[in-house]
Amino acid sequence: MKIVYTEVLVIGGGLAGLRVAIAAKRRGHEAIILSLVPPKRSHSKAAQGGMQASLGNVIKGQGDNEDVHFEDTVRGSDWGADQEVVRMFVNTAPKAVRELAAWGVPWSRVRQGDRVVVINGQNVTITERAEAHGLVAQRDFGGTKKWRTCYVADGTGHAMLQAVGDRAIAESIPVLERTEALALIHDGGRCHGAVVRDLITGALTAYVAKATAITTGGAGRLYRVTTNAVICEGIGHAIALETGVAVLGNMEAVQFHPTGIFPAGILVTEGCRGDGGLLKDADGHRFMPDYEPEKKELASRDVVSRRMEEHIAKGKGVKSKYGDHLWLDITLLGEKHIKHNLREVYEICHYFLGTDPTKEMIAVRPAQHYTMGGVRTNHTGESPTLNGLFAAGEAACWDMHGFNRLGGNSVAETVVAGTIVGEFIADFCDKAENDASIPTGLVRDFLQREQAKLDGILLGSGSEDPGAIRARMQEIMTGKVGIFRRGTELEAAVDELQKLLVRSRNFGVRSRAPGVNPELVTAYRTKMMLKLALSVAYGALMRTESRGAHFRQDHPRRNDAEWLKRTLATWKGESDTLPTLAYESLDVKRMELPPGWRGYGAKDYTDHPDTAARQAEVDAAKEKYGDRFERQHALMPYEHLLPKPVRGRNERIDEPFPERGPSTDEGTPESTFAWESE
Repeated sequence: MKIVYTEVLVIGGGLAGLRVAIAAKRRGHEAIILSLVPPKRSHSKAAQGGMQASLGNVIKGQGDNEDVHFEDTVRGSDWGADQEVVRMFVNTAPKAVRELAAWGVPWSRVRQGDRVVVINGQNVTITERAEAHGLVAQRDFGGTKKWRTCYVADGTGHAMLQAVGDRAIAESIPVLERTEALALIHDGGRCHGAVVRDLITGALTAYVAKATAITTGGAGRLYRVTTNAVICEGIGHAIALETGVAVLGNMEAVQFHPTGIFPAGILVTEGCRGDGGLLKDADGHRFMPDYEPEKKELASRDVVSRRMEEHIAKGKGVKSKYGDHLWLDITLLGEKHIKHNLREVYEICHYFLGTDPTKEMIAVRPAQHYTMGGVRTNHTGESPTLNGLFAAGEAACWDMHGFNRLGGNSVAETVVAGTIVGEFIADFCDKAENDASIPTGLVRDFLQREQAKLDGILLGSGSEDPGAIRARMQEIMTGKVGIFRRGTELEAAVDELQKLLVRSRNFGVRSRAPGVNPELVTAYRTKMMLKLALSVAYGALMRTESRGAHFRQDHPRRNDAEWLKRTLATWKGESDTLPTLAYESLDVKRMELPPGWRGYGAKDYTDHPDTAARQAEVDAAKEKYGDRFERQHALMPYEHLLPKPVRGRNERIDEPFPERGPSTDEGTPESTFAWESE
């Protein structure tokens, strides 16, 4: 029995996992990162368009601040987000951008003077301020009032991952590549680490830790067509669910990106539309203004995706042998702009479609993109039901996205949540009462249990084909639990997924190799993925309303009176075929921004009974307090929730600090990140 001890075990080697480990290591705690692939090949690298942070540098971002970013994010979430967490996020995002700049991220920069941009299909000349010259630039993105998305051409994730990965190397943090956590070790109340499989040798090792963090990204591979990498199978979600103790939140909240290239589903960034690209139909008609005359192509992703599918259903799609699609036209941006600021999009179109986007339109259709649901945590990133288990990034329901994520907020969340949760993990490890104390017998039990599961697949006489069952699961999820949902289809999906789960208990494989064995990996992961698929489908069936990316055609209204609550899923027993669902109500009386109209479509929703009273309190605070910081603090204090190193205000061109005083325990007015250069 091999046991490895560490203070912090991070499961997942993308941006969130790396940043969590860096924060813990800087506080003096040893950390180990487990990764399916080399960290610089993590799916974080695929992020193209940018990272939202309210710097207010570009002229079209003038007036941006935490308040505007907060409101955009809450409205974008369709009031499903935890507003205190959103406040923590928007306050820390500008600090994170500056830290990344100091670490070597080559952010695209503002150049003073006139420049021509495309807005609403027209060339417009804007003039950048001299005082902004050389600062981090921002571009427009969907669902935002200001240009806020910081970017590195269209390779933002690539640049961020290189820099953060290099910082982890500088901190001497070990990353164990090609390793996979199969199960969390726990005693029913406390997480003690994980059982880990070496994907090359097949050997199992127990990693025992004070704190365990799940940072494994999304679960897009539950669907047939997804922008996610092949490693994004939701296994981090699944090992938490299989404890029977940890809870998953809002698994029915699944985002579809409007512009996956057709038919492959590979993402072309929202930056295409942010920079002025247009969506067109089979007739070459720009159709989004017909549906959303104000935001057009830059409405929230869930809205644009639905409008595209509605337009195709009206017979306006472009016919092809693979089905119908629509066009994304970026030719109006010009060859220089495309090859400089959208060069990855240019290469994707060239290699996967055989087209030149400087001269031809891009075939697109919505594809699964992001998992808003994840391991339910409190504001510190810790599971409220399994002590010592943390989560950050897409694998977590922290919950700053609610039922729809804004573009650019996910890349920002990886480093912001990584920073914040990493600090709280360090606080957790600082406390003597959290020292790891676990009987070796319990560790042995978990190792033997997981080995028995693998042996049952390898050496058993099962006859079910893991690949076929996985493919059928993906077809069900794509066809019945997609952009548009109906009760009858969801019932059928839940019923068949349950049958597939039962069949998965009789998996057989042809290869008996204990080490490198794709059949074996497909078998044990598919069993886990079916539980996640059921959590999504069953949660969607039970939520009889429409909210954000969850759209029920048979219940098209948002219903705050009955459904302003978070779905909580647990998996109680190994023989169960459905998750156990419970609900966590959102407290309108504590919201800084009470529920209202998102700004899209008809004002058709059912109010929560507390909304009017809370809105009156908010209006009174706006009348009483002229200073935005005083007003915000009166409505919903949040600063005390942040770790001390990231507390403090953010400086902008239009909001300079009066002078920089001496540091205190609370940090300087501009926080301990103030030295980081833009």
